[in-house]
Amino acid sequence: MTSSVQIFESELLGETYYRVTHASGLPVYVFPKEMSTTHALLAVNYGSVDNVTDANGNKPFPDGIAHFLEHKLFSNEDGSDSFERFSAYGADANAYTSHTRTVYLFTATDRFADSFGELIDFVTHPFFTKETVKKEQGIIAEEIRMCRDNPYDRCYYNMLEGLYHRHPVKTDICGCVGSISKITEKTLYDCYQTYYRPDNMALVVCGNVTVEGIMAIVNARFSMPPAKRPPLSSCLQEPATVHRSRVTDRGQVAKPIFSIGVKDVRIPVDPAERAKRDAAMGILSEMLFSESGELYNDLFDRRLISPEFSADYALTKDFGFLQISGEADDPDAVLREILAYIEEQRRKGLSRKDFERICKVEFAEWIKGFDSTEEIANTLVSFAFDGAEIFAYTQLLQNMDFDYIQSLFEEFFDPRLFTISIITPT
Repeated sequence: MTSSVQIFESELLGETYYRVTHASGLPVYVFPKEMSTTHALLAVNYGSVDNVTDANGNKPFPDGIAHFLEHKLFSNEDGSDSFERFSAYGADANAYTSHTRTVYLFTATDRFADSFGELIDFVTHPFFTKETVKKEQGIIAEEIRMCRDNPYDRCYYNMLEGLYHRHPVKTDICGCVGSISKITEKTLYDCYQTYYRPDNMALVVCGNVTVEGIMAIVNARFSMPPAKRPPLSSCLQEPATVHRSRVTDRGQVAKPIFSIGVKDVRIPVDPAERAKRDAAMGILSEMLFSESGELYNDLFDRRLISPEFSADYALTKDFGFLQISGEADDPDAVLREILAYIEEQRRKGLSRKDFERICKVEFAEWIKGFDSTEEIANTLVSFAFDGAEIFAYTQLLQNMDFDYIQSLFEEFFDPRLFTISIITPT
């Protein structure tokens, strides 16, 4: 019942994993790893950003439906809850919806086959009723209100509101109380049929397993037919400018918090080039903003920032941004210092010594990730959905070029592509 098997090997890591295409079109990734825990996930290449308006300005589904659907799939037709079944098997189960995907997962040390069968069964057998949808609307509405009261969540989404004109990444993953009130059992089934397609999903297992054992369970339990029509597509036009350079709000904070966003407007089309850019930005942000760096220590010594200061880069097929977050009495002064520091580095040029040191640290952290079945599985699915390959990423980190980092630095940090989101005390 399988159509093809691909084998991926890394001599450097001494690791091998397999990609098996099920007859339905579902890609199954098996990463054998002799460890005490086995981690499995069934992911859908569908997140909040996929709810894009069409040429007439209409959205196919209400905002927040991907997250709503994730919640409702755990409820079964017989009235049982899959969380309770996982617990009975001794497994730790969870699920999450991000901007780009929905993931159902569990970690097990025993009775793996039972939990794995449950994972496949509940994700592939949706059941919704008018009553259960109405009940869930109340639960998620309360979750939305709690998130709105969270100053850190507000600071993040306000930053995205500043960076993006139209892109749905600026829309809260949970939607709003008004949008989820429009969700019905019919819209949930329609959404499920549109995006929960075998060829738009991925099943990943990492642990003390074999390809033959995994595929025996998949062939016995996975019953979704091959997709007959392509998922909805969009032609989103996002301007190469920021929407607002400054967004302010008030919240329950002891002192102002901030998120500085830098919009990436040159996202490569080729997955390999995106992976290279992602790796390079990880190195570059460490060089510029890490706690061991010149900028952090200068800002901290002058008491311009609190110890909680971080920089994270996010890159997908159609959006990317660097987020610099922290706490400060005067966030605008911090932004000015960051811009001045970047200009100083532009004049002097980046430090090759710092580059070589950070490359070693990043490579060591990457290798360390292969000691965790959970980290392997989550990394594997993110690379798979982006069309990249994890062992090739190892080579990218090994062979990163200083000149590439320098040119990326010159191109990326355009002051016109910065925005700052500030939450001040109520």
